[in-house]
Formats: sequence, structure tokens, C-alpha cells
Amino acid sequence: MKNNSLFNKLSSRLDELSNLPKLDDKVSISKLIEEKGFSRREFMGWAGAMASMLMLPANFTPLVAKAAELADRLPLVWLHMAECTGCSESLLRSSTPSIDSLIFDYISLEYHETIMAAAGWQAEHNLEHAMEKYKGRYILMVEGGIPHGQSDYFLTIGAHGKTGEQSAKEASENAAAIFAIGSCSSFGGVQAAYPNPTNATALSNVTDKPVINVPGCPPSESNIVGTLLHFILYGTLPALDVFNRPKWAYGLRIHDACERRGRFDAGEFVEQFGDEGAKDGYCLYKVGCKGPYTFNNCSKQKFNQGTSWPVQAGHGCMGCSEPDFWDKMGIVHEPLGDRLYHTAFGGLGSDATADKIGVGILTVTAVGIAAHAAISLIKKPKE
Repeated sequence: MKNNSLFNKLSSRLDELSNLPKLDDKVSISKLIEEKGFSRREFMGWAGAMASMLMLPANFTPLVAKAAELADRLPLVWLHMAECTGCSESLLRSSTPSIDSLIFDYISLEYHETIMAAAGWQAEHNLEHAMEKYKGRYILMVEGGIPHGQSDYFLTIGAHGKTGEQSAKEASENAAAIFAIGSCSSFGGVQAAYPNPTNATALSNVTDKPVINVPGCPPSESNIVGTLLHFILYGTLPALDVFNRPKWAYGLRIHDACERRGRFDAGEFVEQFGDEGAKDGYCLYKVGCKGPYTFNNCSKQKFNQGTSWPVQAGHGCMGCSEPDFWDKMGIVHEPLGDRLYHTAFGGLGSDATADKIGVGILTVTAVGIAAHAAISLIKKPKE
């Protein structure tokens, strides 16, 4: 009964969006996907996988497919702050575009410095025009940390010489939804690492509007497009964890769904890269994997069109979707010795579920990590 009510609610939402004008009457997202070699069956298979990722029942697949086809009805403004453009590149520069990236290529992207033809005064005009024309309707996505306060001049953009902080504030003011894309925009990123010479900070610290964080360095294209689809479906913000990350994407630790978890539980660890344990797929915790402290769905969504992810390729998780990971998750190739018996961030985002849970469970998890590490030290190597 509850599912029927939700199904009807989402159907009504999509019916409303279908009345909005398309970006181009001659082309549609469904037609574009077909032209790129994807069959309707493949598209519906993708929609089913996306429904599962968004924690929706299988019978919601047609709604997710329709939401994807309506993605060009909502205008989107994408701002670049202090960043490497890696989040955009990972989504837009695929050698063999996925359905996710094709959808993003065709949405009503009103402003994006990386792919727009306009420059200088024309670019500034396009941004101002989009924010005025679609006031209260556009979706704002921001990539990169933001120098602020007395150091805001370190990021000065465009013909008007506005600071990044000023541009972000103005764009946030009348946005229907705001997404911080990547760890830099979500938490400050490497720009905010000690000693943080530009006083870089997260998007959420320069606006009083609600911000959905989609961290990662970079986040997977599925998490970016999934966040957009969730808003198209619901018209509201998703359930968020304590760091304003969508629970459907960041609700579990890397450690929970890792293919090497069985090795961890058995106390079988890689002692150094290239040893026999590394060849046999042992757990990478002792060579610095931060999976037990990191919340993301990398092991499920993977990267490079679902080909692989760091742990599968033989390198431990760096913890890039956690706040201040650059400072707090080092050293890259060493375990966090100071967290064998204690949790990071006061239990918010380390040895916990994405929501804060009981101290007893935290202690069991932390001690379990320490115990396995200790057991492996006295375990005799294989002959």
C-alpha cells in the first residue's frame, strides 16, 4: 500500500515535469540513447539498476526511465570553483559514453565553463540570464572548494572580476536544489588541507541554503546522475547522513561491501605491495586501505564504465569521500594506528553506519579491526 502511494506520487510529479518545454523539440534523450547504440532493453536495464541504487522497488523502473527522459526539462547551472575539473571530466569525457554520461550531455545545461563555447562577457551574460530566466527553478551544481572571507580574492572569475564565493552565493540564492559535486565542493578538498593558504572551504559554509554533498575524488558518474534523478523523481531532497550525503549512495562503508572483506575477517592481510598476499587478493588494510572509515558505493558502482575500482585494482581506499580526508586519512600506505581503538570525527562517518549509532557497536567494530591486525602479526606465513 505504501509503495502504491509513493508510485502515484512520483507519477504525478513526472506528469507535471512533462508539461515543461524541452531543450530541443527535434531531439529527445531516448532518441539520443538509441542513436548511440543502446537498445530500449539496455536502457530499461540501466533504469532498473538505477532504481535499485536509489532503493526503489523493481516496479518503479518505468518511472526512473521516464525521469531520465525528462532530465532535459530542468535547467542546470554548473559552477567551477577551486578544483581540477576532474569531476566534470570523469562524467563528460568517457571514451565509450555510458547512459549516465549521455543523459548528462543532453540535459539543459545552461552554464558550464568546461564545455560552453562562450567566454568573457558573453559567458557572464549567459550565467546571469540563466539565473534570472529560471529563477527558483534551476538546479545548481558546484565543483571545487571556495576560498572565502578575507582570502576570497584568491579565486576571481570572469569579466566582472567576481570572487568565487560571491558567484556561489548569488547562484545559490534562487536555486531549486543545490548539489556540491566532489569532495572539494563538499568538504573543501585538497585546497582546504593544512595549512589551507587560500582559506578554502565547502559550499555549505558560504550559503545558508540546504546543500546535498556528493563527495568523491571524483564521485562516480552514477552518483552524480542518480542524485539528479532523485530530485527529478521526488522534487525534494533525499534522505541524508550526518554529512549531508545521500544515504542511498553513502549509507554503507567501503568495508561493508568490499570483495576482500572475507580476507579481512580471516585475518589475511597484504603485508607489502607485491607479496604473495597481494597476489592472492588479501585485505589491503595493513598497507593503508581506509575502507573501514569511508562511506561510499565504489565497490558496487565502480569506475570506467563499471570496469574496476581502486581496491579491485590492488590499491587501498584513500577515504576521499570523507571530510578532510587529505589531512585525516594519511599516510596513504599506512593504517590509521590512532584509530585502532578510537573512531574518527567523533563517530560521525568512520566506524559507524552513515547515521550515528550506539557507542557499543562502534567499539566492537574498532576493536575488531585491531584484533584482526594483531592476529595477522602472529600468524605464520604460508610455506
